[in-house]
Amino acid sequence: MGNRSESNSTLSLSLFDRVLDRDNLIRALKQVQRNKGAAGVDGIKVNQLDAFLKTHWLTIKAKLLTGQYAPKPVLRVDIPKGDGTYRPLGIPTVLDRVIQQAIAQVLQEEWEPKFHRHSYGFRPNRNAHHAVHQARDYLRQGFDVVVDCDLKSFFDTVNHDKLMWLLKRHYSDKQLLQLINRYLKAGVVIDGSQHATTEGVPQGGPLSPVLANILLTELDNELDRRNLRFVRYADDFMIFVKSDVAGQRVLENLTCFLSDSLRLKVNTHKSGVKRPWEVNFLGFTFTRKRGFKIKVSEKSERKLKAKVKEVSRRTRGQKVAQVILELRITLLGWKAYFGINEVTSRLRDLDKWIRRRLRSYIWKQWGRSGYRNLRRLGIDRWLAWNTAKSAHGPWRLSASPALYRALPNRYFKNLGLPSLID
Repeated sequence: MGNRSESNSTLSLSLFDRVLDRDNLIRALKQVQRNKGAAGVDGIKVNQLDAFLKTHWLTIKAKLLTGQYAPKPVLRVDIPKGDGTYRPLGIPTVLDRVIQQAIAQVLQEEWEPKFHRHSYGFRPNRNAHHAVHQARDYLRQGFDVVVDCDLKSFFDTVNHDKLMWLLKRHYSDKQLLQLINRYLKAGVVIDGSQHATTEGVPQGGPLSPVLANILLTELDNELDRRNLRFVRYADDFMIFVKSDVAGQRVLENLTCFLSDSLRLKVNTHKSGVKRPWEVNFLGFTFTRKRGFKIKVSEKSERKLKAKVKEVSRRTRGQKVAQVILELRITLLGWKAYFGINEVTSRLRDLDKWIRRRLRSYIWKQWGRSGYRNLRRLGIDRWLAWNTAKSAHGPWRLSASPALYRALPNRYFKNLGLPSLID
């Protein structure tokens, strides 16, 4: 991609030159290919990128250098959320994803030393687990009143003028600033109709996370100036104080700062001064028993149960081994993320519920052969007969002694069902 001569250090180049540096572009291309994803408005797919760039890159690069390149609008799709609402997702074209990724890599290198130590989202060697552990540590230090602040539609309401002003305050590279501004103003296609974008950074573009962190670093620095304890993961953040009075004061002052300085709105319905066990931070909450501990939130449990129900619905007709194979992928991924949970009783209950769900699934599949299968699995004649002839439904019978004995925990373990605790 391109034939720009390599210098001993790309840091000596202008920001725009660093974006178009061959090594940076190749790294961006590989990242987009790893991420895969759907095609944008032009219909070009990720697996067509190499061929497309071989044919068109020199022309595209010339337009970038002369300031004539015009990004295509993003394709808007709505992703369902667990609460019945939808999250708008913007899908740039694969070409624009490569260019955005190249810009993001350079900005990330520039801004990483400037980002706050308690900002954890979309940064190298930092993740949600670090943020949750930091939150727990504040609680254990006695800052056990939480200011839970929700930004209303943050990614959709980022003020372009404020963001560009922040970038111009740090950089004078007009070529790069112009290109970023064009991405912000590229527009969006909804149901085949194109609309202008006067605010917001579309979720789904590689550039959006680093731009969000650049803007919200202003918030981080303001909280630091006020000597407040906080953790932030992208637009999800909490502040920790020692009293309700202090919490209310912080929330009021913070609402004014976000509105006046960053032109962002606080969602008053979701924000408030809360107890640690009332918050849902990155899928976790906190319990005070025996000192503050990290606990999987009820919302996260409900999402997992909904997924298990979907995979094990009775009308599927799949063998239980196939159902467990599909569940295994979900459960191992869930366990990898929620494994920092420190309240094992909840996970033990979830394990029991999942096995009961599978017993119910198996009983439904057995149908009229329930008695015969119970006998085959060692259940005595009287118990097998009374269970098979029961008027109760599969869910009720899934907790019966007959099914517990016929389908013990080791049965599911042997089929590959992982435990959420072990």
